[in-house]
Amino acid sequence: MNDTAAYVIPAPEVASLPIRGTDRRFPLHRIYCVGRNYAAHAVEMGHDPDKEPPFFFQKSPTCLVTDGAPIPYPTETADFHHEIELVVALSEGGKDIPVESALDHVYGYGVGLDMTRRDIQSELKKASRPWCAAKSFEGAAPCGEIVPAAEIGHPDHGAIWLEVNGTRRQEGGLEQMIWKIPEVIASLSRLFELRPGDLIMTGTPAGVGSLVCGDEVHGHVDSVGDLTLKVV
Repeated sequence: MNDTAAYVIPAPEVASLPIRGTDRRFPLHRIYCVGRNYAAHAVEMGHDPDKEPPFFFQKSPTCLVTDGAPIPYPTETADFHHEIELVVALSEGGKDIPVESALDHVYGYGVGLDMTRRDIQSELKKASRPWCAAKSFEGAAPCGEIVPAAEIGHPDHGAIWLEVNGTRRQEGGLEQMIWKIPEVIASLSRLFELRPGDLIMTGTPAGVGSLVCGDEVHGHVDSVGDLTLKVV
């Protein structure tokens, strides 16, 4: 597309995330999410983790909430759930990426939340309909700063947890992922042509639950960092 083209409406701003240690930012292209990638969470959602290949869904870049901004409690739900996740930020894209070279495409990592209208999701599942209304809405993808892999390497073990009002709700280890980060990237690249700026939310450990207005949320991933915010 010609960058000098005149648009009939103002072009939308590019969603972006801060990068630790710099005033530069990571521009966002798409948000992919991996479903049920921790065995204990798969079981708590009523599924057998030993029989499922990875599956994916997307959130719009407009779902992003950054820099510790508050999460607005969404409309049309009475069961608003938290899901703490390790986020992978891609600096290179591609198709049919081999597992062996998948990590070469990673710029860095962050701490994110896959926010879910669980009651809507349950109804959509029963009707065999897409999850968009349950997973892709304003405020559905809070994410902290991106930490370059050049600084921390590629985390494949360590604690991941979430507290609400100081009480631990979710807790697990990155080593408990059913599909590891290179496998996730490789699988996604067979379904989509990945692009620089894509984010991948890699799944959540057990303990997902409801939030209400006023709740203070603190998420953590070892070696990556923390994310704190409030539901308003």
